[in-house]
Amino acid sequence: MKELTKENLIKELIADGYLKTPSIIEAFNAIDRKDFVREEAKEEAYGNYPLAIGFEQTISQPLTVAFMLELLEPKVGEKILDVGAGSGWQTAMLAKIVGEQGKIFAVERIPELKKFAEENISKYGFVENGIAKILEGDGSKGLTEEAPYDKIIAAATAEEIPQAWKDQLKMGGRIVAPVGQSIIVLDKTGQNQFAQKQYFGFNFVPLITA
Repeated sequence: MKELTKENLIKELIADGYLKTPSIIEAFNAIDRKDFVREEAKEEAYGNYPLAIGFEQTISQPLTVAFMLELLEPKVGEKILDVGAGSGWQTAMLAKIVGEQGKIFAVERIPELKKFAEENISKYGFVENGIAKILEGDGSKGLTEEAPYDKIIAAATAEEIPQAWKDQLKMGGRIVAPVGQSIIVLDKTGQNQFAQKQYFGFNFVPLITA
């Protein structure tokens, strides 16, 4: 069995076609998944599977995170809403990609996980330098005060894409989010018009609303 290392994980994701974009590969290299898992799971940090982070939540499978980030196409300078901060791993990678001209707002419903995410992301200085901001709240309602967003991404599955997210998206913006066991990509083409793509065969924890 292959040794669980960051290098092996990234090589596998590239070889299997999940990681393609240089800036996303760079984020996977720079932002260490080991910094975002519970102490007891450190040895499994580079396994290509989800890991429990408490409160019936997980740090997502690297394959899924890679796939969704590639679909999202985050760019330098963008303002992105990340629904369900969880461990903070995806938020930190997004912060790395958008850089100092960008901004990531992550919403987390569970106070203990909000604190966990904030502590983890702070290891990279993204909270301190103002690139990432973690807020406690009901992610299904989005975050009105910082809208509109260039992109919105979610880590938990819902029955449908919330209208609030659609309203808070810039014209020409993109949402990547799980619905049921599929990943949905919505591109905003008009006031309330969206082009949709669907990718099947994924597993997610449910999006819990207040």
